[in-house]
Amino acid sequence: MRAAVIERYGEPPVLREVPEPKADGSTLVEVIAAPLNPADLSIASGKFYTGPPPLPYVPGGEGVGRLLQNGTAGPRVFFRAAVPNGALAERTIVSGGQTVAIPDSVPDGMAAALGTPGIAAYLALTRRAQLKTGETVLILAASGVLGAIAVQLARLLGAGRIIAGARDEHALVRSRELGADAIVDLKNTDGLTERIRDASGGQLHVVIDPVWGVPGVAALEAISPFGRFVQVGQAAGAEAVVKSASIRGRYLSVLGHSNFMLPWADQAAGYRALIDYAAAGKLTVEVEILPLEAVAEAWKRQASSPHRKLALSPKARG
Repeated sequence: MRAAVIERYGEPPVLREVPEPKADGSTLVEVIAAPLNPADLSIASGKFYTGPPPLPYVPGGEGVGRLLQNGTAGPRVFFRAAVPNGALAERTIVSGGQTVAIPDSVPDGMAAALGTPGIAAYLALTRRAQLKTGETVLILAASGVLGAIAVQLARLLGAGRIIAGARDEHALVRSRELGADAIVDLKNTDGLTERIRDASGGQLHVVIDPVWGVPGVAALEAISPFGRFVQVGQAAGAEAVVKSASIRGRYLSVLGHSNFMLPWADQAAGYRALIDYAAAGKLTVEVEILPLEAVAEAWKRQASSPHRKLALSPKARG
């Protein structure tokens, strides 16, 4: 079968003919669409915090596919896969029975896009921030897939005011269409804290931060007393200088979130909520499905933050 293979750390995958994985009592799945996530690139660099996987391996931690039952394609599901048998292949093995059924009304691309970033956005807002009806929330990196989903979810969860922060002008316009009440341009960090305060109308209860670095600290400085700052990524830098008094003096809660730290049951519940919203037409994501043969191109684009979800499909043709 065809599969994308990581042969050297730090290099994009190459398309190869490889043996079909042996199910050994596990669930075999026929892949329809496998999204690329920043974690896939980080793992392939050989520097991911969980340690480097043995080479060679097939990357891709999740996808949409059909369960194979006695060689026949069955129900369509969202699934999690694990190296060395990742999702960027014609067939793979479901990791630990981790699947969620997908209703027919949700397209393949949408179902694939709502995985890792959607689950992170949903659980960051609900489980970590515990967003309350009427509160003001700032979504940083609203130009990314996680941020765009979070803007929409904040509205669906009853936020009173939603602020979208991003560097991309087109994405900021798009954020308003998705439900943001105000926008903040992050390109220029001068006076950023004051601009966030102005956009929030003087009360900022929750920040969802996939960026960290200078923009993350500026947002933290803008939070009102007793606010919650949920840290979910480091797109703007792995390190930041934060003043003790900024947290202590306003009784702030700084909360980390990683999907990897939660049991599958919690992630699956979040994914089901997202799929229900999508099926009802209340949630949208920009998705581009590319043929598996375009994996090197897609890998390069993912590294440059494409502002949409890229997914690879063994069934697509270039």
